Amino acid sequence: MTVRVLVVDDEPMVGAHLRTILGAAPGMEVVATAADGAEAVEAVVLHAPDVVLMDLRMPGVDGITATTRIAALPDPPPVVALTTFDGDEHVHRALRAGAAGYLLKSTPPDELVDLVRVAAQGHTVLSRSAARRLVERSSDAHASRRRATARLAPLTEREREVVALLGEGRSNAEIAGRLHLTEATVKGYVSNALDKLGCSNRTQLGLLAREAGL
Repeated sequence: MTVRVLVVDDEPMVGAHLRTILGAAPGMEVVATAADGAEAVEAVVLHAPDVVLMDLRMPGVDGITATTRIAALPDPPPVVALTTFDGDEHVHRALRAGAAGYLLKSTPPDELVDLVRVAAQGHTVLSRSAARRLVERSSDAHASRRRATARLAPLTEREREVVALLGEGRSNAEIAGRLHLTEATVKGYVSNALDKLGCSNRTQLGLLAREAGL
């Protein structure tokens, strides 16, 4: 199956670079490029990409606002934030807005292609250093932990176990193995948790679990 990608970046050279890398990869197609967030939302509606690579710092409608708008669309594609600096404050805001992870613009071409494929399959794309920083940040924020714990209150015990494993970056298959469940059952628990907590995707559930200290 061909992975259809939308590239969003206000720097023409960066956009061209990404388009060249992804367009040359087997089973991958760049269906459109956009130079700002407003164009990105329109392109998602028009082209229905499988993955959106979203620059965060753009004039006009920025990547965070665009991510929020895309996440609110019916059946939205995964949005992967693009950033120049690991630890960019905008990354955390993008994840809150519904991004399925983030990649550095300096990611090697082969790795970039592989991670875009991973994102297209619905998995979180997040560097180890980013995950560690998010954990450290949330563990130090007691008020944030209390809020996260309160938000998790509607979950059943089994749903909490599943969400806790999401916070460790586990796939559905891994969670199923750990809890002796089928993958279909795990998907059901994840879907229930998303509905109960009003989260857009697995990444937000995982972040919530980390903040709550599960």
